[in-house]
Amino acid sequence: MTLIPVVRDEHSAPFFDGAAEGRLMLRYSPSSGEWSEPAALVCSVTQARDLEWRAAAGTGELVSWTIKPGRRGEDGRRAPDQVIGIVELAEGPWLTLRLVDAEGPELRAGLAVRVGFARPEGGEAMPVGHVAG
Repeated sequence: MTLIPVVRDEHSAPFFDGAAEGRLMLRYSPSSGEWSEPAALVCSVTQARDLEWRAAAGTGELVSWTIKPGRRGEDGRRAPDQVIGIVELAEGPWLTLRLVDAEGPELRAGLAVRVGFARPEGGEAMPVGHVAG
């Protein structure tokens, strides 16, 4: 499995600090009680600007998925296909994750997914999905 390294910035630093500790961090609005995805600048439901970082449960259900065909490398070998899933987290927001232990045929909507973390060489820890069962 190949992950592309990403680089933190001022806005994403709390997300990556949590990921390094094995915690999925989301944005939470105390005034509305609503959760938003990590990149949110305002509450995705009410547009409130009082977002703060909070640890999420790291569990959810598979909504949809696609299979990204592996590319051929310089050596002519084809890399494995990658399964990318959209997961509705227990808190409500949807997160797109690489499903690291899935091949595709066994997937179905509603399947339980647990968020884990992987660290690509030279990059920050990134959330990935582990399919239950």
